[in-house]
Amino acid sequence: MSRMVRQFVRQFGQKLIRKLPLELIDESERPVAHLNILNLVILGVGRMLRGAMYLVAGTVAKYIAGPATIISFLVAALFSMLSGLCYAEFGAWVPHSGSAYRYSYVMMGQLYAFVIGWNRILPLVIGTASLARASSYIFDSLIGNHISQALQESFSLQLPYSLATYADFFALGLVLLMTGLLLLGARELILVTKISIGTNLLVLIFIIITGFIKGDLHNWRLREQDYKLNTSGSRDIYGLGGLGLLGSGGFAPFGFEGILQGAATCFYYFFGIDAVATKGVEAINPRRSIPWSIMITIFICFLAYSGVSAALTLMVPYHQIQPHDPLPQAILHSWWLPARYFVAIGTLCALISRLYSSMFRMPPLIYMMAEDGLLFRVLTRIHVHTGTRVVAILVCALILGLMALLFTFTNLVDLVSVGTLLVYSLVAFSILVLRYQPDQNLSKNENTEEEIEMPVPDEHPLDSEPEARNSNILKSLWFPISTIPTRKSGQIVYGCASLLVLLMIILSLILVQWSSQGFSGDSKYTPVAVLLLLLIIGVTVIIWRQPQNPIPLYFKVPALPVFPLVSIFVNIYLMMQITSGTWAIFAIWNVIGFLIYFGYGIRHSLEENDEQQPPASTSQTPDKNTPSPESS
Repeated sequence: MSRMVRQFVRQFGQKLIRKLPLELIDESERPVAHLNILNLVILGVGRMLRGAMYLVAGTVAKYIAGPATIISFLVAALFSMLSGLCYAEFGAWVPHSGSAYRYSYVMMGQLYAFVIGWNRILPLVIGTASLARASSYIFDSLIGNHISQALQESFSLQLPYSLATYADFFALGLVLLMTGLLLLGARELILVTKISIGTNLLVLIFIIITGFIKGDLHNWRLREQDYKLNTSGSRDIYGLGGLGLLGSGGFAPFGFEGILQGAATCFYYFFGIDAVATKGVEAINPRRSIPWSIMITIFICFLAYSGVSAALTLMVPYHQIQPHDPLPQAILHSWWLPARYFVAIGTLCALISRLYSSMFRMPPLIYMMAEDGLLFRVLTRIHVHTGTRVVAILVCALILGLMALLFTFTNLVDLVSVGTLLVYSLVAFSILVLRYQPDQNLSKNENTEEEIEMPVPDEHPLDSEPEARNSNILKSLWFPISTIPTRKSGQIVYGCASLLVLLMIILSLILVQWSSQGFSGDSKYTPVAVLLLLLIIGVTVIIWRQPQNPIPLYFKVPALPVFPLVSIFVNIYLMMQITSGTWAIFAIWNVIGFLIYFGYGIRHSLEENDEQQPPASTSQTPDKNTPSPESS
């Protein structure tokens, strides 16, 4: 009986780590390298520069970080750069264009790929829903808030605090309109993308110039008496509040904790850097162009975002910002009425054109996962006449419509942030593990079973005595015999990396609790934090001592294992700054995902069918003629 149980567990575990084999492509079909640094930067800025920044900047400044929102953007930018570099190496491991989902399926296995793919769907869908909700806010402000007031009276929702106070049917209407265009077979227009980017840049430049001309530095040095008189009568009909307090004045009224919580929310702004990082196959001199493009793109977006935040908090004291309509109201506060309408209309055009473009990037990932059998096969149905992925589009529209109808803008942004941070952490973990594994043959035409030949046989077998065996195991952790990765050293790194993630989660939870107490010197958390830090350093040294795979890649993350580990830790720590309500929704999303995977996907995946049937003529490669489901 026990033997049958062991065999079942072994077979079940093998299903979870099944990898998608690559089919070698003909050199004539390989994409021609044509993207230089300028092209990649334009692509990255186009994906990352978000019209919804105007609402998030106001919300973060008023409720979470104050004028120190600029520092929050800096923290988010620096560590998204680390995540971008990890993404770049992840793409370098698979010599095909694709996405993080496809790369992880090839390199890490089926369950790992499903988790990444499922949590990539979340930012794509929710990011688009946030655009619909933001468009509703801006349009409502242009007509005097009549829509929100009418909906508040007629469709007020008695829902938990984490959801909206009223059902936003205007945002739902926008979603339905864009869905109709998709179902009719409309194509994403380059002109629309250019209009979105151009309008964004015009509004950004105008706001930054206006803020620095009409701003007042005193708004960064407020004292309590400066804002006590303004606490009464304030009303937030959109439910955008974060901490809900006005802070204590000054440049950072909510302290260090507010800056970090703001950074977790601001991470949403840098969602999309993988659009550059996964273009290594199409980039000219990717060893140089990919990392430089990532850094330049993030730097340009940081300048834009921090410039808007600085202008906003200079024009208006942070506690008087109207979070549902921050920039037009800020200009109105500066007594420049015509400019208010220019900014509002420009912002609305940028949001709607961005919404139009984002709707086209959601269905491909769902379609790809369904085609691999990890999601329901019905999602692969294509309309005969229009050629559109009709079922995938309708499912996206259903989820998107519900989100736009019932969730506040800030809730949507936080969901995007936590999903993105999780995916970035998984990518960094993949880099940490892959660099220390022995060579793997990823070809579909070769045998890629577990029996990997050891490059250097162990010439010193372990002694039969348990004491000698334990001694040799400990010795191999610090002084590996082989100079190239073996199966044993790869397993050591995998186990140590998993242990590090667990230690970092515990340390992050402790630091969050400790920071809420002001990092008091006599805190009971001090010895625990020091012990955890020492354990993390010790396990990191064990990983560092293991041999690395000498495989030549066009880009490798420097300072391994430190950079990926720092990226993982910061991502985990920022995730801990997200509110409990957002975590509850995120947990429900992943529970649904695991029910789908273990109830359907694990039994209907292509690899499962390939094991039960003779090989078919269809091949699964990362070079399908479907749009890459990259970030919106």
